[in-house]
Parts: sequence; C-alpha cells; structure tokens
Amino acid sequence: MTSLKLAVPLLLAFALPGFASATDYTVQPASSKLGFSGTFQGQAFNGTFGKWTANISYDPAKVATSKFDVEVDLASVKTGDSDRDGALPGADFFNVAKFPKAHFVTTGFRQNGAEVIADGNLTLRGVTKPVSLNVTFKSQGAGATLDVSGTVKRLDFGVGGGEYADTSVIGAEVKVNAHLVLAAK
Repeated sequence: MTSLKLAVPLLLAFALPGFASATDYTVQPASSKLGFSGTFQGQAFNGTFGKWTANISYDPAKVATSKFDVEVDLASVKTGDSDRDGALPGADFFNVAKFPKAHFVTTGFRQNGAEVIADGNLTLRGVTKPVSLNVTFKSQGAGATLDVSGTVKRLDFGVGGGEYADTSVIGAEVKVNAHLVLAAK
C-alpha cells in the first residue's frame, strides 16, 4: 500500500506535463505589425493598424491548446494615402462611429501537412464570419515570432458596400498579414 501511495504522485508528476497548456505571450508592439493589402483601380496598396491588442497562447507541439484573441482599433488605419485614410473610418467602409473595433478569436487550430491553420471568427461592422489564417511560429530564446496571413472578402462584412461594391474598382479580397514579436509571460 505504501508503494502505491508513492507511485501515484510520481505517475502524476510525469503525466501532467502532457496536459500542460500553451505558453502565454506578450506582444512587443514596437517590433510587431498588423497589416493588410488590397487593390484600388487595379493598383495594389498596403495598410496597417496602429492600435490593437493580441492575447496569444501558443504551443506548436499541441496546437489544440492554443488561442488567439485580437482586437483592432479600426480608426488607427493608415495606408499612406490621405484620401483613403480619411474614407476608411467612415460609414461607407469601417464605420468606426458605430463599430470602432474589429475582433478575431480562434475557434481551433489544425494541421494541413506542415502548415498550421488557425480557424476563428472575425467580427467587423457587426458581422461575424469564419476566417482561416495560415500560422508560422518560430521560437527564439524566451520569445518567438508569429506570422499570420489570410484573405477576407470585404463585402461579406459590408466594407465598401453600396456605391463601393464594384469589385473592379475596389478588389473583393483583402489580404490580412501580421508579424508579431512575442515574449513569454
């Protein structure tokens, strides 16, 4: 009986690391970027968001325990074009007066060969739709880098609807990309 009492804690000590959750990370904003690219009148343009938060919990060996929760201040959009930068926060596009934030939260992760896909829900302009993002994670000492990319159909969220719905003028697809420099919490 005494040997059983000693064996149970020892077995638990070895078994519990297998149930450990993903590592929580803090994003280093000065060296991280949340961006997008699209087309206007056939010309490509890039943009970034200056204000956003990301709660990242990730383990590349156990992606099932990982989570992303990202909130974006849509008024912080910049594309380098003053007309576009003035129009994007307006009612025809992001409508920040009514919907100041976009929110992405993962619902799960999956392997596609060597590639990791983060499935989640994006809420933009009060519309929530599923979005999948490609994930590249690289450990670096006590931190890591996390690159994500994916495509969003802007009209699914009512961005640039009405007179701006013509996809020959403003492209239907917007590529989302992020490069996050992470420090373990």
